[in-house]
Amino acid sequence: MRPRYSKQGPGEGPNYDWENDHTFVKVSGQDTGGAYTLMEDNLKASFALGLHRHDSHAETFYFLEGAVDFYVDGDWHLCTPGTTMHVPPGVPHACRVADNKPARMLMIFQPSGFDGFLAELATMTQADFEDEAKMADLNARYDIVPMGPVPPHPDDQT
Repeated sequence: MRPRYSKQGPGEGPNYDWENDHTFVKVSGQDTGGAYTLMEDNLKASFALGLHRHDSHAETFYFLEGAVDFYVDGDWHLCTPGTTMHVPPGVPHACRVADNKPARMLMIFQPSGFDGFLAELATMTQADFEDEAKMADLNARYDIVPMGPVPPHPDDQT
């Protein structure tokens, strides 16, 4: 009989390693009846995620270690340990690790489903990633609307 609760210790939970950015699923959509997914994301120093939005999913980020430059709806924010960032559906956002040092954050995806996206990514080959039609289909199935690269940060201006 499966317990009516879930527990994941440090370094536990399904680990999706995407170019050495380890994302651990701490509470799956199966655990919550589809209400949300909770993940721990360990970001390498060079991590950057391009501008995108989710039309029906909200994301909440809680920063544990390091610093992340977070772009939300036209504004840049430096997120350090203890900072919470909530991004409602439809709001464009992007991020990059600040200071070229690794960072760690918790992410809540509501409703759940992003763990399925990561599971599919884990099975893909380089050729799959280069297949624009395959990536467009994958993004559409998981409510990811790519909008471009990470926007220029004010600190990058000379």
